[in-house]
Amino acid sequence: MTTYRSKTALVALCAAAVAATLTGAAAPSAAALSAAAPPALAWAACTHTGHLDGQQCAKLSVPLDYADPAGPQVELAVSRLPSTRPAARRGTLAVVPGGPGGSGVQRLSQKGAALAGQLAGAYDLVALDPRGVGGSVTAACGLDAADRHMTTLRSWPGAGGGIAENADRSRRVAEACAANGGAVLRSFTTANQARDMDRFREALGERKLSVWAVSYGTYVTAVYAQKFPGRTDRLVLDSSGDPDPTRVERGWLANMAQGAEDRFPDFAAWAADPARAGEGLRLAEHPEDVRPLFLELAAELDRAPKPSDVPGLPLTGTMLRQAMQLALYGDAQFPAFARLVRAAQDPQAVPELPRDLAGSLPDTDAALMVGVICNDVAWPKDVAGYERAVAADRAAHPLTAGMPANITPCAFWKGAPAERPARITDRGPSNILMVQNRRDPATPYAGALKMREALGSRARLLTVDHGGHGVYLGNGNACSDRTVTAYLRTGERPARDAVCPS
Repeated sequence: MTTYRSKTALVALCAAAVAATLTGAAAPSAAALSAAAPPALAWAACTHTGHLDGQQCAKLSVPLDYADPAGPQVELAVSRLPSTRPAARRGTLAVVPGGPGGSGVQRLSQKGAALAGQLAGAYDLVALDPRGVGGSVTAACGLDAADRHMTTLRSWPGAGGGIAENADRSRRVAEACAANGGAVLRSFTTANQARDMDRFREALGERKLSVWAVSYGTYVTAVYAQKFPGRTDRLVLDSSGDPDPTRVERGWLANMAQGAEDRFPDFAAWAADPARAGEGLRLAEHPEDVRPLFLELAAELDRAPKPSDVPGLPLTGTMLRQAMQLALYGDAQFPAFARLVRAAQDPQAVPELPRDLAGSLPDTDAALMVGVICNDVAWPKDVAGYERAVAADRAAHPLTAGMPANITPCAFWKGAPAERPARITDRGPSNILMVQNRRDPATPYAGALKMREALGSRARLLTVDHGGHGVYLGNGNACSDRTVTAYLRTGERPARDAVCPS
């Protein structure tokens, strides 16, 4: 007699048997359906760079295609930090990274000690690397190095706003991914990441998961809560985007134009502060002068790129804009960006390019970045429509020069999305706490309000009067840290939406 390791596997067996009866197909074997249940995790000490003392790693087997659960399997890297206070333990908390492209295993290494200190043993802390990331299964598109730079993957328009080169590159990337990515690349979807989370929960032997999710991870977690509402415990969505199922990632990219506008005044105030003078980083006497200075410098670099510390890779206006967009993620990035501006202004200086802009991304990282956003939802295909959108966006949001509205490889992606994006609704347990900076450059506040609206009575929103991307254990705001910690430890949430001052 076959023993099924979980209720999920038994349900899969019954469903497959019923389907076989209705269609006349052969019923799946018990052995094949037993494979639908995840095997036990073989935990061992982690060996990756930056791992924490006591951090354990393993491999989780998941179906390549959940429509064929007993078919080909792929492996995901998973990790855990067991609670050191068993008497205080109340469950398991999954740390879900941003992206697409963030590593959960690395994020657990980075935040695990601080998180464990806050939660005082209440949880085992766990994480997984999503498909395409880190130690998990990867795919490659075989892209040329020039097509794997941050400033080409982000599809910045030409100096005058033209997108012909962007369209050619997008078509080239889409064709390469179709030729080389295979079924693994096609499996890189938000829906599969949510299913993989549930597979991980089952392998851990947990009835429910609590989650701390950041950025793109908030959407993954919202989808998880929509698909598996009864398997969720306490959920924290940190820095959310608009979950509009007709746009999803296309909407997030478009919203980054407003995000930069919301956030840039924080940098301008910092760069005009007299305290910067002693550091050689004061860019203007008044905050309102910093924006035109930046725009004029970017336009000058469009006309005459400046040699940098990387041979053959000059500092262009596009690179300066991309460096600005990245710097807005956190106040700690302001000094380095101000130094870049200063070097770009100085005829004798050689600008030092930010590490993220100084070379090409690995082919597997580039494939993952485009794969998820193109697999999740259908994008418009009309190049002329993108030309019009870029022109309008450049006029409305000059800081980002039309990039958020520009064409991407998704316009030429082969094959329709495998399934419709999930519609996030207010149906399910009321167990979600949203935390959101008011001036977030990547997931702007207006988009987070859309997530809040979709979740309805399931959620409470804690707005933080702060700039940057990421709130909990990220921006030093004691009010928000205290509120999130209290919710995870005690279940106590604000009775209604609330605000934390700066």
